Amino acid sequence: MLESHVSTTISETTYRQIRADIIFGRLAPGEKLRLDRLKTLYGASVSTLREILNRLASDGLVIAEGQRGFEVAPVSPQDLKEIAALRQLLECYAMELSFAAGDMDWEGRVVAAHHKLQQMERRMIAGDHSITKEWKRYDWEFHQALISACGSKVLMDTHAAVFDKYLRYQMVSLTFRGQIAADEHRQMLEAALARDAATAQTILRKHVEAGVERGLLASEPEFQKQRKTVTGS
Repeated sequence: MLESHVSTTISETTYRQIRADIIFGRLAPGEKLRLDRLKTLYGASVSTLREILNRLASDGLVIAEGQRGFEVAPVSPQDLKEIAALRQLLECYAMELSFAAGDMDWEGRVVAAHHKLQQMERRMIAGDHSITKEWKRYDWEFHQALISACGSKVLMDTHAAVFDKYLRYQMVSLTFRGQIAADEHRQMLEAALARDAATAQTILRKHVEAGVERGLLASEPEFQKQRKTVTGS
């Protein structure tokens, strides 16, 4: 029983490490995931790694190529647009539910999450780009806090999975829209405290659409590199 628990813990820890490395770009889009190299990097057995990579394939972050092995899922403009559209759909719906049901504890979570995000944004605006990972973590926490009173674990989990895929594109291009994005986050906070879901939804759509537009421009070198790899040109 103990050995089984330890094995499960190692598998889950390694899964989270590899997933984070894909999302934050340490494992690049299109990169071959060779089991012998992964075994050295993560200290897990080949059988455990196969199980993890198949799980990540189900998450849409890895491509299973049959006998040819695994690779990190590629990125594309169309994929980014679809992920962004799904994020807006889920988050806008969850906002409406959360703003209607949120209590004082929820307000406290939203205010606290925004405070931490705001500190990171101020440092980024001042030119400190060494905190990119922390900035995106607090960005994720703020958006999750906004919808945390929606009352649906399935909705929260689905949104989190989509947000992770959206985050991967942001990390590929390292996009930060500066004060404009910070102002949009502040406006969403104010709308949440006022229980104004319609205004928050409008700001969110603008927030995501502007991020996609900037991300498409910044990610074009990565898209071009993948096209050359596919075509062999």
